[in-house]
Amino acid sequence: MENTFISYEKALSIIENHKSDFSTEFRDLEHCIGAYLAEDLIADRDFPPYDRVTMDGIAIAYTSFEKGQRTYNIESTAAAGNPQLTINNTQHCIEVMTGAIMPLGVDTVIRYEDIELHEGSATINLDTLNYKQNVHFKGIDIAQDTVVVPKGKKLSSAEISIAASVGKASLQVQKMPRVVIFSTGDELVPVHQTPKLHQIRRSNVYGIQSTLKEWGLSADLQHLADDKTQMLSAISDALEQYDVFIFTGGVSKGKFDYLPEVLNQLQITKHFHKVQQRPGKPFWFGSNANNKVIFALPGNPVSSYVCTYVYFKYWLKKSLNIPQEKLYVELDTNIQFKPNLIYFLEAKLESLPNGKLVAKPLKGNGSGDFANLVKTDGFLILPQGQDEFKKGGVFEFIKYRSIF
Repeated sequence: MENTFISYEKALSIIENHKSDFSTEFRDLEHCIGAYLAEDLIADRDFPPYDRVTMDGIAIAYTSFEKGQRTYNIESTAAAGNPQLTINNTQHCIEVMTGAIMPLGVDTVIRYEDIELHEGSATINLDTLNYKQNVHFKGIDIAQDTVVVPKGKKLSSAEISIAASVGKASLQVQKMPRVVIFSTGDELVPVHQTPKLHQIRRSNVYGIQSTLKEWGLSADLQHLADDKTQMLSAISDALEQYDVFIFTGGVSKGKFDYLPEVLNQLQITKHFHKVQQRPGKPFWFGSNANNKVIFALPGNPVSSYVCTYVYFKYWLKKSLNIPQEKLYVELDTNIQFKPNLIYFLEAKLESLPNGKLVAKPLKGNGSGDFANLVKTDGFLILPQGQDEFKKGGVFEFIKYRSIF
């Protein structure tokens, strides 16, 4: 049976069945930001690796304070980066600096602000102390041989710091696929060109390229005229160079929408064409015997954005074995939508003092109104099979910008 005009859920299922298996590569640590980790980061020692002093001050044996002692002779000084000291007399104290290894024979640190120093002695100006205060104990954060960062994680500065701390000068990361984004249509002109009345500048591809960059993918840009022969030649050449193809436009029923026919002639298998959704119904998805994956998106800008964030991101996360995290928000107004389609509705998010995250729908003037995307934060997913959505209802939200 041909997969034409299928449900959103079936489209996701088909895409999952055609996820890719990316290869891996090693990169020097300083070039790993934004990459996806392909190995577990394992603690090669305890975190922290020793009982660590967390305040500048003195270290004492708590039992002496408990017995009433308040003044201590200073025996020595323990600095960060020096070998561990041992106190000779537990009636004495050792001056300790933040980051130093806790000396043997003492167990409690009192900060300088709570003592008085005078001619080689220290007097504590407190009536009570907490046993083992101001000490960061060995292994309390992470035990040796524990997985600190699991593979699949996108590397931020936090994970880079962990990698350095466990001695990883290079990391095994996912080798991302080679991606090309094609714009299609004779009405499109380059960005730098002043368009004539019947023309518009290419813009979709730059938005998609920037989105992919946020997800760790670099993508080249190419353009296809509405010429079947030229399309066959250009795409055939590109199939030798790239792993993933994103097309914008040319997939509907227009007289010059040659793309589905061209892809078929290039022996690319169509897995589905047209999804029961608004916007973005003409979305086309396929692959070939060499595991090249093709996303042919509708040409209208909002439709292209929806399909990129809903379907391409889903495929990418499945290919990287990353969990599909979901964000749910509350609808702040009643919505009616009569067609029996899933509805991706543009909305702006607002965080309320009561802790709720609410979505304010800002419907534009159709899927060509890409200026409306500037006013909103993402898309509400209003499910198929109902035509009324009440204020206060909770729905999934796909964001396309950092919200706060």
